[in-house]
Amino acid sequence: MTTHHVTRRQLVAAGLLAAATQPFAALANDAWPAKPVRFIVPFPPGGPVDTTARAASLKLSEIWKTPTVIDNRAGAGGVVGAQAAAREAPDGYTLFMAAIHHAVNPTLMGNLPYDIEKDFAPVSFGAMFPVFVVVHPSVPANTLQELIALAKKPGSNLSYASSGNGGGTHLAGELFNMEAGTKLQHVPYKGSAPAMNDLLGGQVQIMFSDAPTALPHIKSGRVKVLAVASRKRSAMLPDVPAAAEAGLPNYEAYSWTALFAPAKTPQTVLDKINADFNTAFRDPAVRQRLLDGGAETAPGTQQEMRDFLRAEITKWARVIKTAGITTG
Repeated sequence: MTTHHVTRRQLVAAGLLAAATQPFAALANDAWPAKPVRFIVPFPPGGPVDTTARAASLKLSEIWKTPTVIDNRAGAGGVVGAQAAAREAPDGYTLFMAAIHHAVNPTLMGNLPYDIEKDFAPVSFGAMFPVFVVVHPSVPANTLQELIALAKKPGSNLSYASSGNGGGTHLAGELFNMEAGTKLQHVPYKGSAPAMNDLLGGQVQIMFSDAPTALPHIKSGRVKVLAVASRKRSAMLPDVPAAAEAGLPNYEAYSWTALFAPAKTPQTVLDKINADFNTAFRDPAVRQRLLDGGAETAPGTQQEMRDFLRAEITKWARVIKTAGITTG
């Protein structure tokens, strides 16, 4: 048997060689981020998803000491932005601000040019936008139970406005019909603003409105708010009862945003983004800014976001199929 004696110089040389042969990505992770980080937002500037992304990115640029860039890629209910993000390099320098649409689209549209579960890695939940049940002041109902009773009267012809077929406010209305046993008529619009305008004008009687759209009109008294579509009250309007208090414990409707990265992004980078993203959303100034805009921050773990996404896909698939919702 031959014995090999290894000198200190040889050990040092071997160590340097091993380090030199490590994958470049592993070395780069230690210095992440070393350049600006881009956030693809699949909706136009000024909307809830965009404002949430901007609030987070502004704080993250401070934490990371590097610029962050918002890249709005609107179109096709969030599909255009998602497709663009899925094609980006998995290096942590391009992130994707997803929304409830990305849990709805697999059932509503089908044949998407990406797979939200396979082509992306969940980073963290971002913010929740509560849905408030609001009615025109002429509607003779001051509680959710009174609205349900009114809707069940023979000859009732109550209608609700939504931001469009398959959108969050449409799904909220159909889920209400399923849970309350009502048959409210759906009237779709091209966006939340025109839907709210017709509610204010009395052309429709009800709207299941996201908080950013509803809050100004609730506070001005131009609409009556009957409940928040959740199991517990919202910090935005703590005096407004939750749907669960009105006997609808399974009626939960909301919009949300969350942060994703292209699949195969190194885990070390995902861990850092998750930790820093959560730090940003726990900042009192960021939380208050988003709360004022109708969003409740809810940071969490990567696994929690993965589980939430799967549950959302299943939940809204049931509503879409039961109500026969299409994009037409």
